[in-house]
Amino acid sequence: MKRKVLITGAAGNIGAKLAAHFKGTGQYDLVLVDRVAGEGIDAADLSKYDTSWARLFEGIDTVVHMAGESRGTASWAMVIPANIRATQNVLRAARAAKVRRVIFASTNQVMLGYRFKTGPVTTDLPPAPLSPYGVSKLFGEEIGRAFAEETGISFIALRIGYFQRGENRPGPHMKIGEWGQSMWLSNRDMLHAVERAIEAETVPFAIVNLESNNPGMRWDLEHTRKTIGYEPKDGAPIILEAKNKADDEAARNLRVEPGTWLDENFTKVEG
Repeated sequence: MKRKVLITGAAGNIGAKLAAHFKGTGQYDLVLVDRVAGEGIDAADLSKYDTSWARLFEGIDTVVHMAGESRGTASWAMVIPANIRATQNVLRAARAAKVRRVIFASTNQVMLGYRFKTGPVTTDLPPAPLSPYGVSKLFGEEIGRAFAEETGISFIALRIGYFQRGENRPGPHMKIGEWGQSMWLSNRDMLHAVERAIEAETVPFAIVNLESNNPGMRWDLEHTRKTIGYEPKDGAPIILEAKNKADDEAARNLRVEPGTWLDENFTKVEG
């Protein structure tokens, strides 16, 4: 019997690519949810719990929660409903429906404070978010931890790397210099990772890094391989042009005043 998989944010960058891929393979029965209804997509404002959309979770095996505010420049006013309340409500619906697993779209920005440090970036290091967006995703990881412990429902958080819209090519055109290029995640590897997260056995709770196999990067993927069986097929070397080096140097010398945060480009964000 096919697993029944619900994807939130099904019209977004990641969600739409996942939906198209799994429709093509036919390996799962899909339920697709987004803020606005579309072809084959049910509308749901996840920031407000409502039985009209919570009923869609009935009979679901795995929830792939990709919905949310994804901009690193987002303020607290934007991430509280879209990322924090919505994740709470998705977990509430998942708990009521007794799903098997929830897969959560976290972010590399939970570890943005390690950008100019040295050594491997592993998931057992203390988190270091520098923006409301990064903090909101850390909050999602931690309520997922409590959710898994209290319900016994599996929860896997994917700390997603640099994943662009469309063709998603690597190279120096990408933002945030060396750090950005080192965390590039290809479309193919993203699709493979979610499939592995759905199918992996005996994972009560996990937080895993998710990047392609980029030469010279600091992101640890061994834990991801062991936990969900992730085997990236793609990877791209870091190519630093003059502008990339200048951006890195400007970010390294940035000083932040109280009351401001930093997004993924090390641009100041008003909280």
